Amino acid sequence: TLVSFDVIGGKAAAFRFANALSIIKISNNLGDAKSIITHPATTTHQRLTPEARAAMGISDGMLRLSIGLEDPQDLIEDIAQALSAGATRTLAAE
Repeated sequence: TLVSFDVIGGKAAAFRFANALSIIKISNNLGDAKSIITHPATTTHQRLTPEARAAMGISDGMLRLSIGLEDPQDLIEDIAQALSAGATRTLAAE
């Protein structure tokens, strides 16, 4: 399963979220048996202009998550803790 979603706050918030994950690993490709996440604007679509990425619906906050074979509950908990970590850091920075 492949899911794309935007993180409010752009690239910085997307990186905070991805870096806060512990089970799901950051990768430049999405073909693996383990769950991985990538930031298209700085990886797969980095050579496109910001305007071209925007026309394709690729924002600076977009992440693509490929679900692997891990236990679904472990992945849910990993995503929940990353959301909490990102929210805490965002509020602390404001």
